[in-house]
Amino acid sequence: MNPQNINNTRKGKVAGTKVAVVILNWNGLNMLRQYLPSVSSLSPEAEVYVADNASTDDSMTFLAEQYPQVHTMVLDRNYGFAEGYNRALQQIDAQYYVLLNSDVEVAQHWLAPLIAWMDAHDDTAACQPKILSVAERDRFEYAGAAGGFMDRLGYPFCRGRVFSSVERDEGQYDSTADVMWATGACMMVRAKDFHEAGGFDARFFAHCEEIDLCWRMRLAGRRIVCVPESRVYHVGGGTLPKKNPMKTFLNFRNNLTMLYKNLPEEQLKPVMRRRWWLDRLAMLQMVLSGSLSESRAVMRGRREYRRWKHEFDDERKRIQSMAQAAAAESALSDCAILWQYYARGRKTFTRLPL
Repeated sequence: MNPQNINNTRKGKVAGTKVAVVILNWNGLNMLRQYLPSVSSLSPEAEVYVADNASTDDSMTFLAEQYPQVHTMVLDRNYGFAEGYNRALQQIDAQYYVLLNSDVEVAQHWLAPLIAWMDAHDDTAACQPKILSVAERDRFEYAGAAGGFMDRLGYPFCRGRVFSSVERDEGQYDSTADVMWATGACMMVRAKDFHEAGGFDARFFAHCEEIDLCWRMRLAGRRIVCVPESRVYHVGGGTLPKKNPMKTFLNFRNNLTMLYKNLPEEQLKPVMRRRWWLDRLAMLQMVLSGSLSESRAVMRGRREYRRWKHEFDDERKRIQSMAQAAAAESALSDCAILWQYYARGRKTFTRLPL
């Protein structure tokens, strides 16, 4: 990494910090103004950083004037979620990183349960809190809920959220549980595991990068856990709204690429054949609902996946060798979530045959 790409201001790099809460910012002045106060006041166990993806608003001026205790680093351009975090975390010496979206409000004592779990369980690479909605505080939030899973065809779902069906929090997922992935909205990750796994795949830019990272750590024999004793409140969709052609493009391209990288050889071709048909069915549904731009985004995502998938061949071989060496079990849930959701009407996590 070219160190000229990062400008550490005010307190600069902190050596030997146990916990670093790192917020990646891009033109998020309004979010910082609204949600940074809770992070700053309720995170006494951590040093707080804001890594800025070359914002053009007044984010950095606001931080300098209102939060001089917060460490900042300014990237020379917008590297997206994946590479933005990679570059920022290379500059922070900590045992645990907490990757936190700028649109997250934290609750009292939110860090203590996460730290306690990681301290007591050396086999855990990453964990997340319970993610609730800012707008409806008794309801889970779409991006992560109470821990993420993925079915055998690559469709993600969560404890508390299956596709667009988001549950109310009634304590049904208050048990600590191993999960397949932790949300990038709020993830505590052991620095050693993050760097040994190679960090986020920068080519993804944004979307699916945290699932890909968690999958690789799982294949290395490490655990991912949800610790619901900790809770935070997430706005969600702060950068791109749910129905956005760019978001759809990135989700489909990156999801297929993630499958290509991480699926074992005997599963790859059968899964990709099924996805070919299912993605076209999704495109048809989008056209019938009047979302022509969304349908085109799916096609563009598939086309881009075909164009670049062989750029990942060497990494695929390395990942599969690592999984064999670690004798890793499949990280995927052995269910067809589309069938369960649409044909069987099972729209909550507890009703799925897992």
